Amino acid sequence: MKPWGTPGSTVAARVMLLGSGELGKEVLIALQRLGVETIAVDRYPGAPGHQVAHRAHTIDMTDPQALRDLVLAERPDLVVPEIEAIATSALEELERDGVVRVVPTARATRLTMDREGIRRLAAETLGLPTSPYRFCDSEAELRVAIDGDPSTGARGIGYPCVVKPVMSSSGKGQSRLDTPDDITRAWEHAMAGGRVAGGRVIVEGFVDFDYEITLLTVRALEADGTTGTHFCEPVGHRQVGGDYVESWQPQPMSPVALGRAQQIAQAVTGDLGGWGVFGVELFVRGDDVWFSEVSPRPHDTGMVTMTTQRQSEFDLHARAILGLPVDTTLLSPGASAVVYGGVDADAVVFEGVAEALRVPHSDLRLFGKPTSGVRRRMGVALVHDDDVEAARAQAALVASLVSVRPA
Repeated sequence: MKPWGTPGSTVAARVMLLGSGELGKEVLIALQRLGVETIAVDRYPGAPGHQVAHRAHTIDMTDPQALRDLVLAERPDLVVPEIEAIATSALEELERDGVVRVVPTARATRLTMDREGIRRLAAETLGLPTSPYRFCDSEAELRVAIDGDPSTGARGIGYPCVVKPVMSSSGKGQSRLDTPDDITRAWEHAMAGGRVAGGRVIVEGFVDFDYEITLLTVRALEADGTTGTHFCEPVGHRQVGGDYVESWQPQPMSPVALGRAQQIAQAVTGDLGGWGVFGVELFVRGDDVWFSEVSPRPHDTGMVTMTTQRQSEFDLHARAILGLPVDTTLLSPGASAVVYGGVDADAVVFEGVAEALRVPHSDLRLFGKPTSGVRRRMGVALVHDDDVEAARAQAALVASLVSVRPA
């Protein structure tokens, strides 16, 4: 990035975020602290990031023409995808034509927007360890992929296994299958939970792991002009139905497992290229590590870094994409726990905030989402402590003290 001046001036650095939920909001705040002019884009008005950006737009980001028109109208220096449901073809054209730089790259955005692209890259191109998998376009194909085909003798993935839409996020459409009776239900759930109509799913053999982590990996410009790779301490997390409900940092790991996790993360992010934070999800059993997924952006489980690190994942992302130095130092162990809406309502009131913040070493982020849902994330509790397990217990307490009711 060239030197930049005051937002709104002719020499301002201008960054457009595509997707302005709770993660995008924190990236926008981090960018504004560095004097950047910010443009927030989302599919609905009043998104969390809309509330803090210099300018806000509401468009269908899967519409290539609408997306292209907006980028050409705003002419940002950087376009930062913060969600998967984006017309990546338009971004690739704009990047190829030299109109804008896409973070980390348009190719990375395309490959990671669906599970097929990134799984084939990791397993088939890079040769990284993953769970066994198949892709299926119908319920019949799914049944053969799991149960095998007696007529040909082909073996299936077997049980237990996990079915996910190739295009979804935050656990939407994901199911664990334990018997053949689960297949129809899982197929229908995947079709309802995918981001696009017309179903394609991935079925994965179950990995008997001890725990799963997010290894936040930062690619950033070094003083000598090369690109360096930096790692945050591993983030442990617990998911329910594929959606994160709590995370903690650091997750204890053997030196061998940590080294293997870093090797896998460096291989994937090095192939994707560009600068910024990548959330690399991995399964770990003993010293063995399997690649699961990667997001070329800050990760929801990484919200814990807002209380644990010198620079949160959002600060790291903002600095890295601008070509600035980064610092992944852990200041204190800590934990996060999700605050759910609990109700379906168009407007809500938060209660118990004062009581929650009386818990020692606690903090809260209430996202400002305009509507609530029973399982919609409305905020996150954060706690730092010398002991990770104590921090987890306290974060769960903080989250439980906050309640949401219709306004």
